[in-house]
Amino acid sequence: MPGNVKPVADEREGLLAYLAQQRAAFRVASYGLTDEQARLAPSVSALTIGGLIKHVAATERGWIDTMLSRPGGSEDAYHDSFAFGPDDTLAGALAAYDEVAAETEAAVAGVADLGQPVPVPKGVPWFPDDVDAWSVRWVLLHVIEETARHAGHADIVRESIDGATQFPLMAAVEGWPATPWLQPWSPAPS
Repeated sequence: MPGNVKPVADEREGLLAYLAQQRAAFRVASYGLTDEQARLAPSVSALTIGGLIKHVAATERGWIDTMLSRPGGSEDAYHDSFAFGPDDTLAGALAAYDEVAAETEAAVAGVADLGQPVPVPKGVPWFPDDVDAWSVRWVLLHVIEETARHAGHADIVRESIDGATQFPLMAAVEGWPATPWLQPWSPAPS
C-alpha cells in the first residue's frame, strides 16, 4: 500500500481504490502481530486489532447486502463482530476480509449506475426516517468512512500494544529502505 492512492481514471475506480487503501491500513496495523496480540485490548476500550478486522469485514458485507437488497445480519451478529475469540486467528480474519473485498468489487462492477437508489432500511434508529433511498455512491462513501474510522482505531490499538505506528509498519511491509527520518518497523528483541 503506497502512502497515496494511485491516479484514478473515473469515480468508480477512485471509490474502490480509496476503500482498498483503507482496508490495507488494517493489514498494516496487524503486521507482525501474533494471534494473542490481535486479541489484546490495551486501552479502556474493548477494541482489539482482530475484532476490528472482523467488524469492518462484517460491516462492509452488511452494506453490500443492503445495496443488493439481500437479507442482512442480526443485532447479535453486529455485537459479535467485534469479538476476537480464542478460536479466531489473525490469518483467518484477514482472509475473510479479503473475501469481502472481492465480493464488494464484484457487486460494484455489476452496478451500471452509481446513482442507483439503495432503499434505506426502516425501523433502524440511526437511519433517517425522512430519506427513502441512498445511492450506491453514498453507500461506497459510507463504507470508506466507516473503514477509515476503524483503521484509526486499529492504529491506536496497535501503538498501545508495542509502539508501532503506520508508516514504519508500512515501510516494513513494503520493504522500504531505512532512511535517517524513517526506520522500517521490526519486532523488539526478546
